[in-house]
Amino acid sequence: MKKVFLAIMLGVMVTSCTENSRVKSWGGDGTITLPKGQKLINVTWKETQVWYLTREMSPQDSCQIYKFHEESSWGVIEGTYTIIETK
Repeated sequence: MKKVFLAIMLGVMVTSCTENSRVKSWGGDGTITLPKGQKLINVTWKETQVWYLTREMSPQDSCQIYKFHEESSWGVIEGTYTIIETK
């Protein structure tokens, strides 16, 4: 009975978190698709929030896919965000 309760509580905790806090706190993968025509300049974590700086794409810019990795001091529970540009 305790194992069932524990499994339910773990499920509630994982599904009630936002994607940002799940990736940051528990590791795993998240995806951000930038608004059409935006070029990624920089990205950072602020607590459980992901902040990214963009600019308007110029005609010569091409779309890129970026991987934003967290590297923890122990090498466990590391998250990755994939950031996708679109024209």
